Amino acid sequence: MKSELVVANSPKSPEAEMFRSLRTNIQFMNADSKKKVMQITSTVPGEGKSYVTANLATAFAQINKKVLIIDVDMRKGRQYSIFNLNPRPGISNFLSGVVDSDFSLDKDDIESYIQSTDVENLFVITSGSVPPNPSELLVSNKMSKVIDSLLDKFDVLIFDAPPCLIVADALIMSRLVDFNLIVSAQNITKMEDLVKAKNAIENVNGKVAGVILNKVQITAKTYENAYYYGEKISATKPKQRK
Repeated sequence: MKSELVVANSPKSPEAEMFRSLRTNIQFMNADSKKKVMQITSTVPGEGKSYVTANLATAFAQINKKVLIIDVDMRKGRQYSIFNLNPRPGISNFLSGVVDSDFSLDKDDIESYIQSTDVENLFVITSGSVPPNPSELLVSNKMSKVIDSLLDKFDVLIFDAPPCLIVADALIMSRLVDFNLIVSAQNITKMEDLVKAKNAIENVNGKVAGVILNKVQITAKTYENAYYYGEKISATKPKQRK
């Protein structure tokens, strides 16, 4: 596993503790509901949404939740790299029905695309082959059926989606999940872009549950002053990572 999986590799670090706090905030937010499907997106590339997805999923897996990451960033999916998995076949192959003959699997069974990771209780469906039409694949009825078929098998489903101001994929998916989290990055994300992203999701009837502040330079004061309220969720990442 890559070093960016801080929750697994550096469990006593401030970064790992922040992800555990984020997990707790989400649990409290859903205390009186059965919401278990979330999407993590960002405004633009480079804000760290795949890093956040992988570590948040790991944090949930560590409390004995059976977790599945579905990487729907079909253009630049990274979850296979983070967890050292086979990049193909993935969700794009399932949705398109196009699977190389090199792979022996039931191409119509979504469970055939699930890969286990080195993190106990954590599984991944990679983004798969890069298709010419990711948005069209996601808007199909097949995507909603994927979620329905997996709900009884996992405690938490986390979708890693592309930046929502770049392509329409995250907006399409935002209506299928219980809630959305937007990753922002200190000194990178523009406030007007964050507002645009939130409004774009809500305009298609998606729910924005919070904003995650990423790439914060960690100091003792930063760690002590981490907070959560309303629609703000704080998380941290070593500043040098991309």
